[in-house]
Amino acid sequence: MTDTARSKSVGEVPVAARAPARKRPAQKSSRRRSREFALQGLYEWLISGTEPAQIDAHMREQDGFAKCDQAHFEMLLHGCIAEAADLDAVLVRHVDRKTSLLSPIEHGVLLIGVYELRHCPAVPYRVAINEAVELAKSFGGTDGHKYVNGVLDKAAGDLRALEVQARR
Repeated sequence: MTDTARSKSVGEVPVAARAPARKRPAQKSSRRRSREFALQGLYEWLISGTEPAQIDAHMREQDGFAKCDQAHFEMLLHGCIAEAADLDAVLVRHVDRKTSLLSPIEHGVLLIGVYELRHCPAVPYRVAINEAVELAKSFGGTDGHKYVNGVLDKAAGDLRALEVQARR
């Protein structure tokens, strides 16, 4: 007797017809949440030019903010805004157009990625790139994550040359 016939004889659903077990969504790390809130703040800044302190206060009012790494959020938001011109100078060597012509999401993600590559040596370069790619997948356009990956991979070669060479 086959499995299908046996299961029908005892009133069970055939194994092949059972719905797959549902996985619980993975919990986001506090660092990932801080990057998400920083990206939202950078988006607001890029679109409206709102003062960083006002953006910071607005982000802190959002649901789930208490679960983020607040120190990392502050460093990313305020650091990216304060160093935007320097970060864009790094990006301009690797993008195919002026940074002002990038979508605000891609631009914000790239700012975060370059900032982490430059100022967060404890974060491996591949992690910084991967986190930026995940932000682009979550918030950006259809293939924006591919663009972000390519640009940050090139930027990592400039900003973390020894680490990149050791990895290859």
